[in-house]
Amino acid sequence: MATTQLDVGTKAPAFTLADQTDTKVKLSGFAGTKVLVYFYPKADTPGCTTQSCGLRDIAKKIGDTVVIGISPDLPVKLAKFDDKYKLGFTLLSDPEHVVAEKFGVWGEKSMYGKKYMGIVRSAFLIDEKGKIEQAWYKVSPKDTPANLLKALGK
Repeated sequence: MATTQLDVGTKAPAFTLADQTDTKVKLSGFAGTKVLVYFYPKADTPGCTTQSCGLRDIAKKIGDTVVIGISPDLPVKLAKFDDKYKLGFTLLSDPEHVVAEKFGVWGEKSMYGKKYMGIVRSAFLIDEKGKIEQAWYKVSPKDTPANLLKALGK
């Protein structure tokens, strides 16, 4: 059961989720600003840490582009992840994977021969009008920051 992928130029799905401080955050609250929304499987695991710290490390190079990470982790775990690595950007909790399904990143995965459903690591650059400017499905953790810099012409 893989969900449908989003096409460049289509409107990004609206969402409201709790962040690492348990405050509700709406995508529409960032209208007029570019937003990178990236989905990762689990906070404080090697790939997710590489991806998130890579984005933290380019923060000064991306201007006013907002970075938002989304995972199925609960806000308390996201807060620990943010504090441990001093990420400094919004991490959102999607435990029911509703937003992940809207973005087409909830799908079948396999590890050690066992199949299961989970987050397919992906990232989306959303333009100032709320449209998908770039979509990177099945992105590698280390490529997320490089893809963003390239898309922004940095």
